[in-house]
Amino acid sequence: MAASSSRVMLGPLVAAIDQGTSSTRFLVFNAKTAELLSHHQVEINQSFPKEGWVEEDPKEILQSVYECMERTCEKLTQLNIDISNIKAIGVTNQRETTLVWDKETGEPLYNAIVWLDLRTQSTVERLINKTPGRNKNHLKHKTGLPISTYFSAVKLRWLMDNVDEVAEAVLTHRAMFGTVDSWLIWCLTGGKSGGVHCTDVTNASRTMLFNIHTLDWDPELCKYFDIPMEILPKVRSSSEIYGLMVSPHCLCKSGSLSGIPISGCLGDQSAALVGQMCFQEGQAKNTSVLTYLFNCYLLQPVMSDHGLLTTVAYKLGRDKPACYALEGSVAIAGAVVRWLKDNLGIIQTSTELEKLAASVGTSYGCYFVPAFSGLYAPYWEPSARGIICGLTQFTNKSHLAFAALEAVCFQTREILDAMNQDSGIPLTQLQVDGGMTSNRLLMQLQADILCIPVVKPSMPETTALGAAMAAGAAEGVSVWSLRPEDLSEVTSEKFEPQINPEESEFRYARWKKAVQRAMNWETTEPISNGNGETSIFSSVPLGFYILGSMLMLIGAKYIAGQCPL
Repeated sequence: MAASSSRVMLGPLVAAIDQGTSSTRFLVFNAKTAELLSHHQVEINQSFPKEGWVEEDPKEILQSVYECMERTCEKLTQLNIDISNIKAIGVTNQRETTLVWDKETGEPLYNAIVWLDLRTQSTVERLINKTPGRNKNHLKHKTGLPISTYFSAVKLRWLMDNVDEVAEAVLTHRAMFGTVDSWLIWCLTGGKSGGVHCTDVTNASRTMLFNIHTLDWDPELCKYFDIPMEILPKVRSSSEIYGLMVSPHCLCKSGSLSGIPISGCLGDQSAALVGQMCFQEGQAKNTSVLTYLFNCYLLQPVMSDHGLLTTVAYKLGRDKPACYALEGSVAIAGAVVRWLKDNLGIIQTSTELEKLAASVGTSYGCYFVPAFSGLYAPYWEPSARGIICGLTQFTNKSHLAFAALEAVCFQTREILDAMNQDSGIPLTQLQVDGGMTSNRLLMQLQADILCIPVVKPSMPETTALGAAMAAGAAEGVSVWSLRPEDLSEVTSEKFEPQINPEESEFRYARWKKAVQRAMNWETTEPISNGNGETSIFSSVPLGFYILGSMLMLIGAKYIAGQCPL
């Protein structure tokens, strides 16, 4: 957009804070066209105090938000865009990451424990041991989740048991618990001077303290984990005004964001789904960032019989019903690329993988099961280990690169099969976004293995867009319509299947055979590392989602009164 001597008037604008595991971004969209006008990104540092521990600094996370706001406002001013037209701000965040802070001082009491952290393995084992029959699904009828290190309740329990400052603050009624969304909203709406302590249903549903039927914190669940309910944030819908920006830090040199309502909040995967506008039956989307997540939207929660989780997809308004999701996870793309680059050294950058695989165009019968720390959905088999089979003297690194890309597609197929069995909703196409979508060979392989089209939108920032849409559509803001007829058409590129179904089925059957070879490889008995600690590689808990790619399968099923937007 060319600069001019006068401010460019674009109508209402909506901003989004996108706080992820590795970076924070602030983006501004045109509410009428969904066009991204400007954004800024800041990387976030992670610390690894011990094997399996992953932490981030809550203050650094907050400061990164302020910096992104400042820089984005400056860029908008350079474009002669009037910042006063920003009418709302949405928040989307890394899910499950757990924080506790002092409501009187506003200071964090410990680093944020990141979602992929494994320190709570002993906590999980202790909790499972006290369930009838040592059943990890003992709470699933209320939470939709297994007892696992992945979710927030066990992280909070660990903090209360192991951090004196947290335990003392809980006893003296000064502690506040929250996921990243709660921390940011509380700080941005005033912090210790009246900040709003809240979360939304999508983030709450990932804690194991939230009843997905009543849509509120469950006293029995809190008693089970021995967590006082007074430290929990208030649960709100994903689209309503939570509070106004009042922090003095939100005053940009190029204009003030003070007084703007924060009116949208969604966990990152739910936000990406809204941003993809996947509201029709038989649609699917894949965010290739961290783990594969598959979601099928339903009006009522449905418990999976095929290794999937049940979670809240979104609730777009206080008076709107919640939509639910079946979700699955596998550990694949990102971990495979890093392994080929860092461990084997056959590529220097992730972009080289496509060139290497494309140079041969086949795996030549080589199959790669990347079960580095066990198999996840739909198997949930922690004893499995990675395997490469079908090797011959002819096999070279290019065939291995091709097999690695195929592994992404085969594992996608396995979860989609499980989803179809649980939901009965036919998948007609897969919508994709995220870093891995730049690999065109992978996109084509995905279409070939699934035997359905794969659609890549031209605008990749769908996670932030979803948060902006929820914020702009909130009652009291109402600058963004979510009615299907009002949604902007998304331009995209479509990858059609190019092999016949018989060949796809043959390759998939060979993959399944390779998976069986990977089973029952490692003992699940804990092995001490000599310091009295258990190695993370000796017992992989259900629900650990190792870095991979993210996929959400949606089939927004319009039944009975349908799922209103």
